[in-house]
Amino acid sequence: MLNKPPGLVCHPTKAGEMSSLVGRVRLYLGQSGHLINRLDRETSGVTVVAKNPAVAGALGKLWESRAVEKVYLALVHGVVSPESAVIDLPLGKDEKSQVAVKDCVRPDGAAAQTEYKLERTFQRDGKSFSLLRLTPRTGRKHQIRIHLAAIGHPVVGDKLYGGNEDHYLALAQDRLTEEAWSELLMRNQALHALSIRFMWEEAMREFSAPLPAEFQSWHADDSATAK
Repeated sequence: MLNKPPGLVCHPTKAGEMSSLVGRVRLYLGQSGHLINRLDRETSGVTVVAKNPAVAGALGKLWESRAVEKVYLALVHGVVSPESAVIDLPLGKDEKSQVAVKDCVRPDGAAAQTEYKLERTFQRDGKSFSLLRLTPRTGRKHQIRIHLAAIGHPVVGDKLYGGNEDHYLALAQDRLTEEAWSELLMRNQALHALSIRFMWEEAMREFSAPLPAEFQSWHADDSATAK
C-alpha cells in the first residue's frame, strides 16, 4: 500500500520516471510494479500496488466484482443536508465542456451511487464548509466530485467541477492567476482516499492513509469554528 501525495499522477508521463507514482514504484522496486487502483492527480491517499502480474490479476478481479470497500474524506463548500444519504445519479460525457475528460450527470449515463455521511461542519473566513465521509458504491470516473457538485456542494479546490472549469484550463495552460488561486482556497482538491478494505487469502485486509498536511490543517485550523 502507498499513500499517494496530492499533485502526483499515477500513470507514466514523458517527464521522466519520478514524474508519476508508477514510475517511482518501479524505481524503488527495481522491477515492474502494477497499480491496482488509480487516483486523480490531485486526490491523495491509499493506492494499492502488486509486485507481479499474477497478484495484479487476482486483485483486479476483486475490484471488478465490487468486493472492495473504499472510504474517502472530502472537504466541501456549504452545509450538507441531510446528514447522510446516497447520491444516485447516472454519469456520462459532458458534451458541452471544453475539457475532453469532463463528465457530468446525464439521464442516459452509466449508473453511479455515492454514499455520504456528514462528519462535521465549520466556518472559515465567514463561509461554511462540511467534512464528509464517502463510500462510492460504483467506480465511475470523477464520480465523487461530480456527485458532490451536482447536489450543490463541490469539493474545495476542485478546478474542474467547482463551478468554473476555466480554472482547470488555466492550470493546464500555466495562466492561473493569484485571484483564481484565492477562489480555489486550496492548492489541490480536498479529496482523500482514506481506506481500502477487502478479503484476501481468507483474511480481511485493511489499509489506511493519513491526511495530507494541508487537508488536515485546513479544517482543523484554530481559525475555523466547528459546529
